[in-house]
Amino acid sequence: MENLADIGLIGLAVMGENLVLNMESKGFTVAVFNRTVEKVDKFVNGRGKGKNFIGAHSIEELCKS
Repeated sequence: MENLADIGLIGLAVMGENLVLNMESKGFTVAVFNRTVEKVDKFVNGRGKGKNFIGAHSIEELCKS
């Protein structure tokens, strides 16, 4: 069975990134989506690398995660 997120967030601007980093630091697995898909990949492979994030490239992926 694939990993599922505890919570999801749309929007990885300054506030969104800091919100998900805070949630993840409290032990939650967080799914993230941004309308600019490259920003999702950049975050997951950058500030979120090695942490419990699931990058979603569509709203559908976000809902399924």
